[in-house]
Amino acid sequence: MSSKRFEANRFFLKDSVRQQIDFSRTDQSRRLPAPPLQKPCPPDAVRVELPDGSAALARLGRMPLGEAIARRESVRDYTAAPLAIEELALLLWATQGVREVVNPACALRTVPSAGARHAIETYLAVERVESLAPGLYRYLPFDGQLACLTLDARIGRQAAAACLGQDFVAAAAVTFFWTAIPARMEWRYDLAAHKVIALDAGHVCQNLYLACGSIGAGTCAIAAYNQDACDRLLGVDGDEEFTVYIAPVGKR
Repeated sequence: MSSKRFEANRFFLKDSVRQQIDFSRTDQSRRLPAPPLQKPCPPDAVRVELPDGSAALARLGRMPLGEAIARRESVRDYTAAPLAIEELALLLWATQGVREVVNPACALRTVPSAGARHAIETYLAVERVESLAPGLYRYLPFDGQLACLTLDARIGRQAAAACLGQDFVAAAAVTFFWTAIPARMEWRYDLAAHKVIALDAGHVCQNLYLACGSIGAGTCAIAAYNQDACDRLLGVDGDEEFTVYIAPVGKR
C-alpha cells in the first residue's frame, strides 16, 4: 500500500479510524507476504561491523535507570568530543536492537511496536564518531552493521540546513534520522497504520534519551524540519519512505 493512505491523518488522535476498517481485508488477512522487516542494503554499499550493542550497554551504561529518567532533558549544547564506535553501537542497540526473530514477519526489539511491525528505519549523519568517516550511514539491525551510503565532510551542515537551520544539529557528533516505511505497518493495520507509526517513533526516541544519559551524552528530539530536504538528504522517495523524526547526539 502507498503512504498516501496517510490522508486519514485527521483521525490522528482518535481511534474512530479503526471503526472504518474491515480488518478481514488487510494484506495480512489476505495472506499476502509481509514486507521485509529491514530495508535491503544497496549491494555496492560498504558495510561496517559494529561492536555488540547489548554488551556495550551493560559495560558503559553506568547511570541507574531511575536516575536517567529523573534527569532526562533535551540537550542542545555539545562538546567537540567524538563518540566512540562502541557508544554509537550502544545507542543503536537501545533504539532499534533486535532481540529475537520470531518468524519472517515478526521480530522482537528493544522498543515496542504495534504488532511487532517496526516500520522505522535509522539513518545517521555522522560527524564525529571514532573509526567512522563523516557521511551518511544506515543501521542494519539484523546484521549488526552500518551501511555507508555516502561520505561527506559537510554532512553536519547539510543536516542542520534540512532541520530549518537549527545550528546545534551541525555541532552534534551524530544525528539520528528516523524514517517510516508505512507498508510494513499497513500490511496489518491498513488506515490505522499512521497512528501507531507515530507512537513507535516516540518509543524509539525516548530510549535514545535514556541511553544518552547513561553515557554522559545528550540529545534533543526534532520534529521541525524541511520534509523534502530531509528526504533528499537521506535518499528516500518521500512517499513509500519518508523522514518522521530526528535527534542530534553529542557529548555534554
